[in-house]
Amino acid sequence: MPHLSRYFIRASLIYLLLGLTAGALILANKGILFAPLVWVLLPLHIETMFVGWMSQLALGVAFWILPRLPGDAPRGDERWSWVALILINVGLLVAMTAPFSPWPWSSTLARSLEAVGFVAFVLGNWRRIYSPTLGLQTSNRKQG
Repeated sequence: MPHLSRYFIRASLIYLLLGLTAGALILANKGILFAPLVWVLLPLHIETMFVGWMSQLALGVAFWILPRLPGDAPRGDERWSWVALILINVGLLVAMTAPFSPWPWSSTLARSLEAVGFVAFVLGNWRRIYSPTLGLQTSNRKQG
């Protein structure tokens, strides 16, 4: 398994732990009202579970399992995927602090960083999904 996949998956497991903790606190507060302010953790819970855990787990597995390219760089230009890992995690950190931030634009900044991170991942791995040379080889086989 490539190092980048390991980092994506490790980060996703950390966010799973954070999301489960926030969700458990919210659920416990519903049963026994001990801290009404715990509901401020709901956006953190949603963000860590969907973007932090599920999306990063999917990206880590996708980077590992997508078809390899011929040549010296079988996974293409990995820099795009590293940028994606950094941007998504910085966006998640900004999103987790957004409810406590005095700036109203911090949530927008977080979503923008995450979106650019996902676009970077797609740009870095697009050739592994669709390769024009592989498409030509397939069409030549059908004709011959």
